Amino acid sequence: MAKQAAKLDVYEMVTDRIVAALEKGIVPWQKPWASLGGPRNLQSKRPYRGLNAFLLGLSSYTSPYWTTFKAAKAAGGSVKKGEKGTIVVFWKVNEYDDPQAKNGKKKVPMLRYYTVFNVEQCEGLTVPESTLPDFEPVEEAQRVIDEMPNAPVINFGGDQAYYSPMSDEIQLPIPEVFESSEAFYQTSFHELAHSTGHESRLHRVTDWTMFGSEPYAKEELVAEMTAAMVLGTIGLEPQVDASAAYIDGWLARLKSDKKFVMQAAGQAQKAAHHILGVSFDKAEESSDSSEKRLVRNGKI
Repeated sequence: MAKQAAKLDVYEMVTDRIVAALEKGIVPWQKPWASLGGPRNLQSKRPYRGLNAFLLGLSSYTSPYWTTFKAAKAAGGSVKKGEKGTIVVFWKVNEYDDPQAKNGKKKVPMLRYYTVFNVEQCEGLTVPESTLPDFEPVEEAQRVIDEMPNAPVINFGGDQAYYSPMSDEIQLPIPEVFESSEAFYQTSFHELAHSTGHESRLHRVTDWTMFGSEPYAKEELVAEMTAAMVLGTIGLEPQVDASAAYIDGWLARLKSDKKFVMQAAGQAQKAAHHILGVSFDKAEESSDSSEKRLVRNGKI
């Protein structure tokens, strides 16, 4: 019981800190990991822009370098057998004779595409090296991840952190690119929190296509609170200010409704308990008692 009470105290402190952070206003958010340079062409070293940068950035590869099949072969390498490429797009302007157009020519832009491969899909290529710092895992935090009941699959690589409800998988950058061990685990627990909304766990989320809506804002807050709560229970310092800024697009809505924040806090407690392996009944009891204390303290 003492351990359970200690967890409740951490949950309440985290909730108070997040409410206080929200009241400070919008803080520019920075993702807590370093990009390896963004996707770029191996031969020219030029970065991909716009939609192509987004498309390639969604991949799970660690290296930022991409090449075409032909360019890889010309450089003395090859694409590994069975590898599938990624499409990048570009505009090609075709000219046609048109007496009514200025200068007698009509220009028609056409969207075209070609296929590129990450250098990790290739062999025999010379690739610029990138030096990464050593990552020091935190034993207790890693134990929580490894022992989470009914945990989703976690994949590493690329420059994105997200949870996919369709495949029930989490994608994270490799631990070495995070600015600290705490940042890595906070991001990990944030995505694990989203996974608790899956129907196979707490079934908190019934519509995963709600980006930009009020329920989505609440879900982001639930995930941030959950991550901070789990970190707090294992003795790591949550980056609360950065967490609050993550939802800056909906900050005004959250600031104006403390009850909205507390509802999210109750759901975050259940998610934190699930990640930590605490029974659902205890999570219900924790949520109710915590909310009563916060009401008594004038938080709602």
